[in-house]
Amino acid sequence: MTCSQPTTPRARTTDGFIVVAVLWILGALATLATIYSVYVIDTAVAFSVHGERLQANAMVTGALELTAYQVASPLQVRPPQHAFTVRMGRASVAAAYRSEGARIDLNAAPKELLAGLFTTLGARPADAANYADRIVGWRTPPLDGPDPEASAYRTAGLRYVPRGARFAHTGELSLVMGIPDFLVERAMPFVTVYSGQAQVNVLEAAPEVLAALPGMNPDLLHSVLVQRAATPQNGQLVTAQLGPAQELATAGDTKAVRVTVRVAFDNGRRLGSEVVILLSDDGPEPYRVLSWRDQLDELPDERPRTGVR
Repeated sequence: MTCSQPTTPRARTTDGFIVVAVLWILGALATLATIYSVYVIDTAVAFSVHGERLQANAMVTGALELTAYQVASPLQVRPPQHAFTVRMGRASVAAAYRSEGARIDLNAAPKELLAGLFTTLGARPADAANYADRIVGWRTPPLDGPDPEASAYRTAGLRYVPRGARFAHTGELSLVMGIPDFLVERAMPFVTVYSGQAQVNVLEAAPEVLAALPGMNPDLLHSVLVQRAATPQNGQLVTAQLGPAQELATAGDTKAVRVTVRVAFDNGRRLGSEVVILLSDDGPEPYRVLSWRDQLDELPDERPRTGVR
């Protein structure tokens, strides 16, 4: 009769160690496989997003070229709404454009127009006049000798002084002494540094910009907006409504155009850009880019507005 040898405690201990080791290795392999799968998925998503961004940039460039073509066309054949939608590949592209002359130029606008804007945006007239003075002081080259504008900044405890030259970007408005942040934010959709003219384009300016013109009141603003809606391409009839403010109004276009482009892919992803271009009369390129800003969520609504909020 054969008797089996009993399992010794040493053998049971060795078997248990092997089982634990195998389980540990299997767990490590499973973790590694999970990490690798996440890496592959993330990489694929990253490449997909990057690819869509490249496609969106190409579509924005196409929209800019089409905008340059339309703006360069004779006035009588331009689309009245300054907007268009096209289909490109797997996405729809919606573009809206407006002359940069529809905004108030921080480098060229006179004090009364700047003050009018801040009054329209909610500032008291005396405060608005002070803000306008500070803007003019920021862009004015200092004279020989002591600079009172720079001294005012130092007295206020600021670590910088006015540029003493043109605003390089509208964002510099936040550095001008004394202007509250909320007013700077409100002013951003209505100011520019690219039009190069003291006047505003009354055919394309937002109601808030028209309300900033000297002598404007709610009744007159309403009349101007009604006339513009009735004759959207007749600048003479619109400016005739302005009275003394006509000297700060124009119906002529500037070479600078602001284009807002929204790209909607079929998969639901949306991208967009806001670009300021300068049209070229000669040279190999029809335009050059002055400013390019991405991020659709931050883009302003370019749909036509009918009144001052």
